[in-house]
Amino acid sequence: MTDEPQPGRDLSELLGAVHNLLLNAPRVEEFLTDLAKLAADLVEPPASCGITTTYDGRPRTVVSSDPRAAQVDEGQYTGGWGPCVHTLVSGDVVEIADQRSDPRWPEYRVHAVTLGVRSSLSLPLVVNGDVIGAMNLYDFDQPEAFDDQNRRRAETFAAQASTALTLALRQAHDTELTEQLEQALATRSVIDQAVGILMAQQRCTADEAFALLRKHSQNNNLKLRTVAERMVSRVSGRPAPQTATFRRRPGVPGAAAEPTPALDDGDERGDNA
Repeated sequence: MTDEPQPGRDLSELLGAVHNLLLNAPRVEEFLTDLAKLAADLVEPPASCGITTTYDGRPRTVVSSDPRAAQVDEGQYTGGWGPCVHTLVSGDVVEIADQRSDPRWPEYRVHAVTLGVRSSLSLPLVVNGDVIGAMNLYDFDQPEAFDDQNRRRAETFAAQASTALTLALRQAHDTELTEQLEQALATRSVIDQAVGILMAQQRCTADEAFALLRKHSQNNNLKLRTVAERMVSRVSGRPAPQTATFRRRPGVPGAAAEPTPALDDGDERGDNA
């Protein structure tokens, strides 16, 4: 007789931990790794959790709570069949109550049983209406580990995880945007310095100095920033600064910094102007 499946850690505690991940995991990969470990604690004894996503058009296990989950996941990718692949493609929740007797995906059944899987649950991770991943829970201790209670817990956790993942991806995008803005500020700064040098040397206006920089950029097929950096370095005897700090307006979440002119790659190269 099979023991009744037991719930794992308190659900409210797990959901609170998901929120904390947004504060403590600076990168999306770290966030997902910790998320997989939390998901494994939804049942007792803990399950194994793998998170599948699509990379270059193919399913991949991006993180897992332990090596067993990754092995079970990856056995599905070669043939393109199995519960996690189905969830990733369809967005459906897929439960396998008893892996030894479930008739679906016979090739996968052999693979999973060989690895010791007794039951599993795959749930979609949805970001902005799109399924971007599947959270796969594998129980190696008993069939029907994901009864109604544990399935509801897992579905609630997956929904919360999807929300947190949306925010994590947004934070990652904001970080990338900030890095781009800092690079733009650095470009603007070094060009302004070079303009100032030319104004002093040639006794000309800022517009005339900028035109000289652009002409040199065109004639030598160099980016405007490169020309400016070389000039600043030659005059100062030190390398031109490579970064600048971008700060948002305090007290206004998501607000942009004070407008600062910036040049993209097309504007930097004089011959593209």
